[in-house]
Amino acid sequence: MIKFLDLHKINARFEAEFKEQFKLFLDSGHYILGKGVSSFESNYATYCGVRHCIGVSNGFDALVLILKGYVQLGKLKKGDEVIVPANTFIASILAIMEAGLNPVFVEPNIDTFNMEATEVGKHVTHKTKAIMAVHLYGQLSEMNALEEVAKKYDLLLIEDAAQAHGAISENGKRAGNLGDVAAFSFYPAKNLGALGDGGAITTNDEELAKTLRQLRNYGTISKYENARLGSNNRLDEIQALFLNVKLQKLDEDNKRRQEVAKRYIREIDNAKVKLPCYVISKNHVFHLFVVMVENRRTFVQYLKENGVETLIHYPIAPHQQKALELFKGLRLPITEQIHETCVSLPMSPVMDDVDVTRVINVINDF
Repeated sequence: MIKFLDLHKINARFEAEFKEQFKLFLDSGHYILGKGVSSFESNYATYCGVRHCIGVSNGFDALVLILKGYVQLGKLKKGDEVIVPANTFIASILAIMEAGLNPVFVEPNIDTFNMEATEVGKHVTHKTKAIMAVHLYGQLSEMNALEEVAKKYDLLLIEDAAQAHGAISENGKRAGNLGDVAAFSFYPAKNLGALGDGGAITTNDEELAKTLRQLRNYGTISKYENARLGSNNRLDEIQALFLNVKLQKLDEDNKRRQEVAKRYIREIDNAKVKLPCYVISKNHVFHLFVVMVENRRTFVQYLKENGVETLIHYPIAPHQQKALELFKGLRLPITEQIHETCVSLPMSPVMDDVDVTRVINVINDF
């Protein structure tokens, strides 16, 4: 069976370094917000090309803290509207609601899966105060155009970069440095994945960064002195050490993902399978390689019977989830079509050419 994602194989490459870092961790006697976290924050800020990186507990908390930080700074207030893609993982929307804000759904471009600036502009009202751009599946949203909309209407521009570690825009800037602030997830399956939960926020905004460092640690400004209503959302020290090791190989891993994607796009030749849009640039790091198939159940079963594992990201559109019953009357046909037909093919930096060829041949025979 060709696995959808072999996390053990991915992390086995770093085993010796992980053990070395774990020993340093044990010997240090400093287990919370130690040198591991500060070192990773510095390295990841440099990697993204920003002044500040704040390590946090996970990607969802990164989004929530960003929004709550803006509320505490007076740049957002409860009840404000945040424009968000309708086609996204539910965490993007839950974070907006957790911060007491109102999500406004925008349909995506069916070819890129991401929302477009022209559609965003149609949804701006006097209540709109922010745009949350999601780089879904690892492909950058059209940030230059979204930045123009944000400037025109004086809106905050937030990146949900949970799936786009290392993606590079046309102007050479990386994900995490394309808006006012960005949230990352280091969930184990991500392109830069921890061995547990983890997340980070990147920004060039000094005041926001200072606020977020306080909010992630009970609102603390000095030991036992709390200036803000914060919470416990710190990046784990050992995960930071592991991430520091894996960061060194991120660009190489992304390059391999792009190589696999190029072969899929070049060699999969089946009219029943709609391939994703890829302009062969560095703006897509293929956290996922998502195709669309009308008879999805048959397709998935066929691949399974022929030794190819797949997943579906995501089978139910957010606005159709029971948890978001508030939006149950909403009709978003493009989003619904994507969620009803999407299938994620095996994609990994440790896939060998034999496995890639096997996936291609099986799909072409469908």
